[in-house]
Amino acid sequence: MRLDSHQHFWEYDPKRQDWIGPEMNRIRRNFRPADLFPLLQDAKMDGCIAVQAEESLRETDFLLDLADQHEWIVGVVGWADLKSDSLDELLDTYSENQKLLGFREVLQSKDPRYMLQEELIWGIRKIGERGYPYDILIFPNHLEASLDLVKKCPNQRFVIDHLAKPFIKDGEWKDWKKAMTLLAERELVHCKLSGMITEADWKKWTPEQLFPYLEIAVELFGPSRLMYGSDWPVCLLAGEYERFWQVIEEFTDTLSATEKARIMGETAAEFYRV
Repeated sequence: MRLDSHQHFWEYDPKRQDWIGPEMNRIRRNFRPADLFPLLQDAKMDGCIAVQAEESLRETDFLLDLADQHEWIVGVVGWADLKSDSLDELLDTYSENQKLLGFREVLQSKDPRYMLQEELIWGIRKIGERGYPYDILIFPNHLEASLDLVKKCPNQRFVIDHLAKPFIKDGEWKDWKKAMTLLAERELVHCKLSGMITEADWKKWTPEQLFPYLEIAVELFGPSRLMYGSDWPVCLLAGEYERFWQVIEEFTDTLSATEKARIMGETAAEFYRV
């Protein structure tokens, strides 16, 4: 199975998508399944996983509704208030929806100390008990706190979105690699090869600038803990869907057929239990 493990849909609203600034004019519109499906077909993808971009239950329900309408949207990484006293009741309401695959929130917009709140740790452990993994959306300055979070939830499956957004535009990788190495030592931590081109120079990036980060990811996590994701439509800020997909195809062509298959879908299918 070939899967795009990370993409988004939204009905654009400047209040709900307030993170989309004026410099992001290209994505200040609606993005629906009909926009993505032809791109997945061209990339010979069997399906995709829709990931939350808004912190609301409305978002989770919106994505689940789309997944119910389109079989090729194999699942949803939704949002819930994991610090809520009523988390158990909420999880009960979603318990029979097999397309809810996991949870995420926008940690990158928060102080790293937020990640170590006892209430959040309790919530992540709680979803883990229900079999749900947790997507970690962070910047490099969150990596130390992320390691502490992972240590406090030793039985939880995690995946780091977008390689923790290394400073590709600046060519920095040494500090990022050092911190990622510690996370990669935790066997239940996975990583998505996604969101890379928007961390590079949007207008001038080249595949050769991305390859060192991809090589480090393979070195640290191995193909069995890596998964391709487009980060569409956010990726459109720096390049078309097919352009980043072709970078990953070219890079994985240097690996064995088995390793390539893992990165291009099998790891995601196993991790999210699709």
